[in-house]
Amino acid sequence: MEEKKRIFSGMQPSGMITLGNYLGALKNWTNLQDDYDCLYCIVDMHAITVRQDPVKLRKQARDLLTQYLAVGIDPEKNTIYYQSHVSQHAELGWILNCFTYMGELNRMTQFKDKAAKHSDNINAGLYTYPVLMASDILLYQTDLVPVGEDQRQHLEITRDIAGRFNGIYGETFKIPEAYIGKVGARIMSLQEPTKKMSKSDENKNNTILLMDEPAVIMNKVKRAMTDSGSEIRHGEDKPGITNLLNIYCACTGKTMEEAEREFDGAGYGAFKTAVGEAVVAELEPVQKRVKELEKNKDYLDEVIKYGAERAGKLAARTLTKVQKKVGFPPVIR
Repeated sequence: MEEKKRIFSGMQPSGMITLGNYLGALKNWTNLQDDYDCLYCIVDMHAITVRQDPVKLRKQARDLLTQYLAVGIDPEKNTIYYQSHVSQHAELGWILNCFTYMGELNRMTQFKDKAAKHSDNINAGLYTYPVLMASDILLYQTDLVPVGEDQRQHLEITRDIAGRFNGIYGETFKIPEAYIGKVGARIMSLQEPTKKMSKSDENKNNTILLMDEPAVIMNKVKRAMTDSGSEIRHGEDKPGITNLLNIYCACTGKTMEEAEREFDGAGYGAFKTAVGEAVVAELEPVQKRVKELEKNKDYLDEVIKYGAERAGKLAARTLTKVQKKVGFPPVIR
């Protein structure tokens, strides 16, 4: 039997999951679990490159793990764990720092963007976090990494670091490829539909959160920006309506053509009501499952413990090999 290819992906627990995260990534993750060996990490170490409230960060990490489970990611088929529970991430990250060039890090656009947003806290972790991201991926001999356009640069530097290390010490790391699977819906900001929906957006009306109450969802959709004219169709000249159509299609499974026919001649008010109702119906079972899981503390703790143990065993294999190759003395047990 052919061995399954391994996929690694992760999310920061630095805010609540949005409808964009769910429709664009998480919903697709559940479709991978039968065909791939998947590791889904809560990357809490990456989160602290920006100042966090410790109590809030711990809660958000647990909430994120709970939501992973609620959308249908099976902890028996996948490895779900906290990055901070597997110390090999940091250990390999330090070693790989020594095989990464300053010029490579200087070219990383996300550092420039984050440094501009957090000018009072431009720390070394913010600068070198692409190396930790490379460590996350290479630690598990990952074959495939699902990446959006904003993450392609990180995968390229990961491939460069792995290739450089392999060139010096011989075959050590798999060189990961981008996973190009079914494209998830690209959900944009409700008020600024030329920008991607983001969980770090300060304007709460721009984002629908996975755990928003039905009345809140309806209100946000009704306030969503629309375009001039009354025609309900997709197109570059109608970013607001196109975004709402994308949301409607992703929640109902209808094609864009079917949705446009359905709302032909309808007003914006009726259209927005239908979009809001579709989102509520899509998120309702997930929200119900989250509430059930939150009551089962022992089960969540067991998932956390099992995930860390399994990830730790896989990570230790790679780290031991790397430590030996760079010349660290073996641990005497």
